This record gives sequence, C-alpha cells and structure tokens, in this order.
Amino acid sequence: MSPRNVEKDQQLRELRREHILDCSLQVIARRGIDSASVKDIAKEAGLSVGNVYNYFASKEDIFSAVLQRGQIDYGRQISNQAALIMDAREKLHLICESWIATPENWAFTIMLQSIRTNETVNPELREAATRRFTTNLEPMAEIMRQGQHAGVIIEGDPKELAFYFVSLIQGLTLQLAPGYEIPVKIQAANIVTLFSVPKK
Repeated sequence: MSPRNVEKDQQLRELRREHILDCSLQVIARRGIDSASVKDIAKEAGLSVGNVYNYFASKEDIFSAVLQRGQIDYGRQISNQAALIMDAREKLHLICESWIATPENWAFTIMLQSIRTNETVNPELREAATRRFTTNLEPMAEIMRQGQHAGVIIEGDPKELAFYFVSLIQGLTLQLAPGYEIPVKIQAANIVTLFSVPKK
C-alpha cells in the first residue's frame, strides 16, 4: 500500500472512530451507563458489533474515550478563552452561550455525572473523570481572577466561583434534553450577571 493510501486509510479510520464516539454519547444519554450496550452503539452508528470492536476493546473503553475526548476539548476551549484579551464577563458570556448552544452537551453532562456517581463504573474511570473535571476548573478560575482584578467579577475564591459557574451551566444543559425541554429561555447574560459586580 502506498504512503498516500495508508494516510487515507488512517483518516477514514479516525473518522469512523469519531463517529462511533458521537453515536455512543447519544446512546449513553438515552439509555444510561448500565443499559447502554455495544450492540446499541453499533446500531446507532450503522455498523456491526464486530466492526465497533475493531476500534474499541470494550464498552468501558468506549465510555473512557468519549469522556476523555469531551473533557480535553472543553479544557482546551476554556484555556483559549482565558488567554483572550477581553472583559472577563464577555468571556463568561461566550462560554455560557457556546455550552448551551452545543446540541450534544446535555448528553455529555448526563454521561459525566453518571460515570462520576455510578458505583458499577470502574473506579479508575471515575477518578480520571473527576480529575479532568477538577483540572478544567483552573482556566475558568483564571477568568474569574482576571475579572476580580478588573473589578467586574464578585469577590470570592476564584476556583469556587468557577465551580459554581460550571455547575450552573451544566445543570441548565440537562433541561435541554430533546423532547423534555423546559419552556424557559436560558439567557447567558442573566447567568453572567450572577457573577458580576453590580453596576453603581
């Protein structure tokens, strides 16, 4: 096989792997961690069970990959926001709007909480999820610090404020599950106001 064909084959394999992870997230959100099976994931992905096993060794391997991908991507996005030269409130607004507007985030939030609280899940997977969640609070805390230095974000421990902010937008995301949406518009500006120093 020529190098070009090897590269193309690798790209196709990576696309298929990402497709399986996307479909897995939807299945896990609908059926839960315990009930989701490789058969369900394969059906959602339009693949055979054997084909899914060509990419992942086990259901737990799939769960781990979905979670790791989501948490690493999220951490990278927040770090990029923290590095921008702009008002901290604008950064929080952008993060909030982006999180709420991303269709699969309700499913990811359900999965993350299920893995962190379900005793049947491998403890190493639970610990890794919690560790990444905690690490991802740091760039958010940096945004809170920036806002405090500028006098626009309320006083308090920046990491604690970051934890409140993230928990709030994740909790609101759960209200966006398709077919079960609460008929109240989520306003990013109103959420940011909760962490902003009142205007005089």
